[in-house]
Amino acid sequence: MMLAHTTPDPMPAPRSDDRRWSAVLTRDRDADGRFVYAVTTTGVFCRPSCPSRRPRRDHVAFFSTPAEAERAGFRACLRCAPSGARPVSAAARAVAEAASYLRAHATETVVLADLAARVGLSASHLQRAFTAHTGVSPREFQAACRADHFRTALRRGEDVTTATYEAGYGSPSRVSANKPTGTGLTPSAYRKGAPGAVITYAVVTSALGRLLVAATPAGVCAVKLGAADEELTADLTAEFPGATVTRGTLPAGWANVIAAAIGARPATTPDVPLDVRGTAFQWRVWKALQAIPAGETRSYAEVAAAIGRPKAVRAVARACATNPVALVVPCHRVVPSSGGTGGYRWGADRKAALLDRESRRS
Repeated sequence: MMLAHTTPDPMPAPRSDDRRWSAVLTRDRDADGRFVYAVTTTGVFCRPSCPSRRPRRDHVAFFSTPAEAERAGFRACLRCAPSGARPVSAAARAVAEAASYLRAHATETVVLADLAARVGLSASHLQRAFTAHTGVSPREFQAACRADHFRTALRRGEDVTTATYEAGYGSPSRVSANKPTGTGLTPSAYRKGAPGAVITYAVVTSALGRLLVAATPAGVCAVKLGAADEELTADLTAEFPGATVTRGTLPAGWANVIAAAIGARPATTPDVPLDVRGTAFQWRVWKALQAIPAGETRSYAEVAAAIGRPKAVRAVARACATNPVALVVPCHRVVPSSGGTGGYRWGADRKAALLDRESRRS
């Protein structure tokens, strides 16, 4: 007789678990070794980067070490082997060393050839390996580190001018061009402690359940699908912990525009302004998704090829998983090359229904 796996009733999740869940959603390799997550419905625990299908959030428990998960009655995943160290290739070690150096020298000018010599690779080999492992080039990675350095200086209380030169931008025009505080928030506003600014949201009924649309004065910053308003609102506030979040009326009926697009004939993609922050790589992926016509799909490999990064399939999948504006950036139109509709943050059933609607209406 097979015994069912049972676990104690879950305790309320602390805020640190929100960050862990985000690492699981993005399959963040940097989080491997920091914790493991266990799935209560299967009795298995995994690394954050495990390529297996993502479970529902309410079926997940977090443990600091594999030993803690095993003591709680879970068994190790055979796919990602969370209990033992996985072999690391020479290229992966070189990329990790290069990334560490770029973080430590975020405010300096780093020449690719010098960086490659430091880690024992040719410049072209490092460029390819770094992009394949991280989804961005060394230059883009350092730009993200520099932006983080700039934001940290502002939060520390430095004036904008001091933060500009401390971060190595060289001039205010470089800050304006790189937008290290996002498109909807100026450095001075960020410095005053408004990392999320003022966010207004509305929840409406759609053909796929309840639809939450949130926006800053600059544009839509979040689109979420669910069954209950309370669940969607809690997800929004967890995503923007530093913002002032209020329920209200959005400009130009943005929520209704997005809801209407689900049932539009012919099928369409909602056309609303966006205020979404992401890396250069994420934006390339998201723009490629917006170029997929309604009623059609692409594989992750096809999207990677479309943005000129054919080996960055895994990074494309992470960019799809972290898309904050469902439907407006139609990540549901990306499917596995092996067949089927694949996973979807808002539920595989919703994704299948959405694709079916679009194919019929097109």
